[in-house]
Amino acid sequence: MNFKHYFKKITIIGLVLFITAGISFSQTTKFPEPRQEKLLNELDLLIWNVPNAEKVTVKLRFHKGSAFDRQGKEGTMALVSNILFPGEVPKDFFEQDLGGSLEIISNYDYIQINATADSDKILDVLQTLSNALLNPEINKETTELVRQAQIEKVKTLENDPVYAANRAIAKRFFGTFPYGRPEMGTVESLQKIDFADLLFAKNKFLTSDNATVAVIGNVKSDLVYRAARRFFGGWVKADEKIPATFRLPDAPDKNLQILEANKENTSEMRFAIRGVARNDKDYYAAEILENILEKRLQKQERGESFVSGEANLLPGLITFGINDWNLGLIKKQENQISLPMDLDKTITNLFVSPITSDEFNSAKTRVLSKFTADKVSDLWLDVETYKFKSFKDDYNSAQNVTLENVRGVAEKFKNEPVASVLLFQNPKTAEMPKTSDN
Repeated sequence: MNFKHYFKKITIIGLVLFITAGISFSQTTKFPEPRQEKLLNELDLLIWNVPNAEKVTVKLRFHKGSAFDRQGKEGTMALVSNILFPGEVPKDFFEQDLGGSLEIISNYDYIQINATADSDKILDVLQTLSNALLNPEINKETTELVRQAQIEKVKTLENDPVYAANRAIAKRFFGTFPYGRPEMGTVESLQKIDFADLLFAKNKFLTSDNATVAVIGNVKSDLVYRAARRFFGGWVKADEKIPATFRLPDAPDKNLQILEANKENTSEMRFAIRGVARNDKDYYAAEILENILEKRLQKQERGESFVSGEANLLPGLITFGINDWNLGLIKKQENQISLPMDLDKTITNLFVSPITSDEFNSAKTRVLSKFTADKVSDLWLDVETYKFKSFKDDYNSAQNVTLENVRGVAEKFKNEPVASVLLFQNPKTAEMPKTSDN
C-alpha cells in the first residue's frame, strides 16, 4: 500500500472520529446540578460548589419586574431596584472591601442583584444583601437620590436615536400594554413617583416567596445554607400572590408611523412582529430563526441592521432594525414625505427562501453557545421566573430543535401583522447669504 495514501486514509478516518466525538459530546454535555433548598418563608436557595473558583458569586432574583409598573408611573420597579443600594458607596464597598463587584439588572420580568467577592467573604456578601432587603432606606432623601440619577440616565437615552426608535416601535406595537411602556421610565413618569410608591412596590414584590438566591463558588454548601437561614429567615412573605395576567394588546396599526428625530442626519427604520413567550415550546426555534433572519437582513441592507427578539413571560416583539436607513434620501416638504423605496417587501423578502441546512446549523450553534458553565445559574433562575418544568427540560428543548421546527415557525411569523416606524431628520442646510445689487 502506498504510504502517502495510507496516511491520508488514516487522517480522514481520525478526522471523522474526532468530529463524531465532538458532536456526541455536545449532545451529552452535563452541567452540575445545584443543591436546592427552600426556607420556611418560601425563599428558594441554589448552591453550586465550584472548587477552583477564585471568586464567589451571589445572584438574588425577584421574579416580577417592570411589567407591573402602574401606568403613568413607569420606572417604579427600576427605582426600587436602585434604592436598595443607592449611590456609589455600596459599589465601592464591594470593590474595595470585598474584592468584587455589584450589579443590578431590572427588566420587564425580573429584578436581579449580582454580587461577587473573594471566596472567604461569602458571609459578608449574604449579610450585606440581607441588610439591604430587610432594612432598606426608602425615604424622601433616598428616593430623590435614585430618581434624579435615573432621570439623568433616561435623558441621555432619549437623546439617542437608536433607543428612541426602539421605544417608538414597542409603543406602536403594544400601545399601553406593559411591553409598550419603557421599563426604565420616562422623565415625566419618574417625576411622579414618590417614596410611598417605592415602599408599596417593595412590600408587594420584593418578598421572600418571590425570590431565589443562587450562590456559586468555592463554598461549603452547609455553611451557605445555615447562613441563608440566619440572614434571610426573618424575611417576610407577600400578603397575597400577584398573578402575572394582562389583557393581550390589540393588533398593531400596520401603517408606517413617521416621527421627527431630535438629532439631525438621523434615519432609524424599525419593523416589528409578535414573537413568542420565553416558556413557549417554539422559543428556541424562534431564537434560531431570529439569528438566520438577522444574517439575511444584514446581507439585504448592506448596512448596520439587526434582528432582536424579546421573549418575555408573555409573547414579546421581534424587532427588525436598520440604522442609517437611506440616510439623506428621504425628502420632506412641509407635511409631505417622500420615501426612496417601497417598504412592503423589506421584511417579506427575508421569508421568501426556505431556511437551508447550513443556515440552520450555524444559527443553532450560536444559540446553543449560551449553555456554558458560567451562564447556567441564570438559566436555572429562569426556571422559576418563566415557570419551566426544569432546567433539564429547557436544555433538552434547545438541543432537540430541528430544521423543520424552524421552518414551521418561519411560516407562522411571515403571516404576522407588521408594525413599522421611521424616525428621521435630514441634515439641515445652511441658507445662502443674501446679496444686494450695487
